[in-house]
Amino acid sequence: MNSNNMSRTGPEPDPDTRPGIGTAANAFAGEIKSAVQLHEETNGIHQPPPSSMDGAVNERQGRNNTDELEVLCGPLLNYKHTSNGTSRNPVWHGSVLIVTKNAQPQPELHLRGLGQPGGPNQVNGINGVSQSGKQRSFASEKLYADKEKTFWRFRIDVPFEEHESSWEYTIPRVRFVEEDSGQDTKKTSTKTFCVPSKKQSMRIMFHSCNGFSVGTDIPAFGGGPVVWEDVLRIHTQKPIHVMIGGGDQIYNDGVRVDGPLRAWTDIGNPQKRRKFPFDEGMRRACDDYYFKNYTRWYNTEPFATANGQIPQVNVWDDHDIIDGFGSYTDHFMQCPVFRGIGGVAHKYYMLFQHHVPPPRTTFTTDAPGITGTPGTNGVAEDPVQEKENFVMTEKNEDPSFVLGGRPGPYVEEKSRSVYCQLGAHVAFLGIDARTERTRHQINYPDTYDKIFARVSTELQANKNLKHFILLLGVPIAYPRLQWLENILQSPIIGPIRFFNKRFGVAGGFFNHFDGNVDILDDLDDHYTAHQHKKERKMLVHRLQDISKKHSVRISILGGDVHLAALGRFYSNPKLEIPAENDFRYMPNIISSAITNKPPPQAVANLLARRNKVHHLDDKTDETLMYFFDRDPGEGDTGVARKTADGNHSTMPSRNYAIIDESHSFDDAEVDGVATTNGVPDGEAVPANGNGTKSSNPRTALHAGEENAGTQHPAASGLKKTGLGGKYGLDVSIMVEVKANDPNGRTVGYGMTIPGLEVQAS
Repeated sequence: MNSNNMSRTGPEPDPDTRPGIGTAANAFAGEIKSAVQLHEETNGIHQPPPSSMDGAVNERQGRNNTDELEVLCGPLLNYKHTSNGTSRNPVWHGSVLIVTKNAQPQPELHLRGLGQPGGPNQVNGINGVSQSGKQRSFASEKLYADKEKTFWRFRIDVPFEEHESSWEYTIPRVRFVEEDSGQDTKKTSTKTFCVPSKKQSMRIMFHSCNGFSVGTDIPAFGGGPVVWEDVLRIHTQKPIHVMIGGGDQIYNDGVRVDGPLRAWTDIGNPQKRRKFPFDEGMRRACDDYYFKNYTRWYNTEPFATANGQIPQVNVWDDHDIIDGFGSYTDHFMQCPVFRGIGGVAHKYYMLFQHHVPPPRTTFTTDAPGITGTPGTNGVAEDPVQEKENFVMTEKNEDPSFVLGGRPGPYVEEKSRSVYCQLGAHVAFLGIDARTERTRHQINYPDTYDKIFARVSTELQANKNLKHFILLLGVPIAYPRLQWLENILQSPIIGPIRFFNKRFGVAGGFFNHFDGNVDILDDLDDHYTAHQHKKERKMLVHRLQDISKKHSVRISILGGDVHLAALGRFYSNPKLEIPAENDFRYMPNIISSAITNKPPPQAVANLLARRNKVHHLDDKTDETLMYFFDRDPGEGDTGVARKTADGNHSTMPSRNYAIIDESHSFDDAEVDGVATTNGVPDGEAVPANGNGTKSSNPRTALHAGEENAGTQHPAASGLKKTGLGGKYGLDVSIMVEVKANDPNGRTVGYGMTIPGLEVQAS
């Protein structure tokens, strides 16, 4: 790192003069004072001094002499981590991001508590009553700037209180403008969000595949991300504390259709395509495309509203870069264009989805020292990009990140998995399964060592964590498709490929990159693909070890496949271990896509027919459960059927998931109803042991799976059932009824995951 880079952020200001700290200390006493002190010690709220590039930019553009901030995108709200998680005074940490035009005054954020949700005053979708009106102020940090735009981050923190609490934040003097038109938008600079009590775990919304594939008939699917209207409906009725993005939060595939890669994609000769340079001109064009695509999509309603008031935690997948990235043949993935777009996509993924400064430069074939093998810390520095851009030096990585030990093979940066505590009893880990991915591996072995060491350390330190949620971009308990892989890679495809090259026959059957069958990159992404079989088994066994050692239930989230399902691992029935005591019982909640089009009914039915009972080993079985008792909208006029009568395990319709604690820890009531052990009075408390003994493991394995579907108490996504015991989770997959409904109306399918009590062997 050169000295110029080190000096860009300048010395840290005196703590007593930092904007916002004095206000916070005077406004809050006791718990909040300690929270502010901790925030200062770990993060440092400070105002960066003007950078050396600011003068050059101001000369070119002229500084905005008004007090208005012209905002191009945001605010975007992230949840980061919890500090003091084992104490009586835990603290919630998050961040807010806005993107402004360059040469703007430094923004500030004001934050105040609104008290408990549910009061008479409606504030931006969440009911809240202000208890005191006390306000804290936070200065911004400049993450990145070039001659056109600046990314600003606010690090914010609030205390977990005795009851669920609403918080309002405002960024004064902002004017929201659309970059292309320069017209004002109707956004508001005031947003609210909700934090659970210190005794609760977070109420979770999970989604994936939030965009449209190239060629989709978008008007046929409501014209946009309309299912987010339903998310906001649920959020208004019962606040969501965190939304987890499982990958493909944005689709950047258009870069090869109407973007700067169009000419490259049209090159017919694979050799010429592989050798095509990714020079500085191409880098600038791709940089501009990815930025504008992010701002366009993240400004699209109702997704934009959700971004500002439901804190996000994200990992990425291929479409955040380009379709199939990482799963093509190695010699093709190593080509300059793929290396180049991998770097550009990573840059904006860091900024928009994680609110952290990106690497200082990204790959080009023009820059000396970059075209070779990257160093141990990633891409070498390019003097051209260094001269034109400002990139903040992050003093300390947020403790939520688990960084890989070495750069990925194609995205030449370290992987960035995410660990955080989701309230009182739930631990969360999102594995970055794209940065290190090749056709034959998902993650490096040493990366697994690092992330499982982190998880084990956290669970050992905090015995209150009783449920561990693992996020994988792709399902892991899912039907095998190796038979299809074998056909698509067999000699019978040869003649079809020949006629495709000579006469254009079956043009849509082969991709435009490496000439292979188009669906192969999707199949290669699956954990169940034959080349990932060994890695998959290792991962499941390590999860079982974690579950048994720490007596923690593990639930897995997965997306990518554009349909809803619920898979699970469990002990071989011959072992006669009740699910409540079974550390091998791990459900895989599969929710995809929230925006993209679902697969045809025939594909979903084919997967259901391939839903066999598989044996991971002699003690562990796996299968999809019968979860869908009927089609959404069944009986409604004009609603087409989604599945065959015999398909109860896959649902080809847009969807998202709501996950909440089954038990209420705040008081003796659940939704106003008196409870015993978290179960509403008058309902039977489930006994330990399988609720239903059946020879078909696709049916209920325990009481929480009985009546799974629309008749289950958890189906609405709004009610705690108590059916999971003290540390169980209620799950609802909200499935869209009608694709062209502008309100994105859904029907919920519910089940409950039991907590775990490992019996001594």
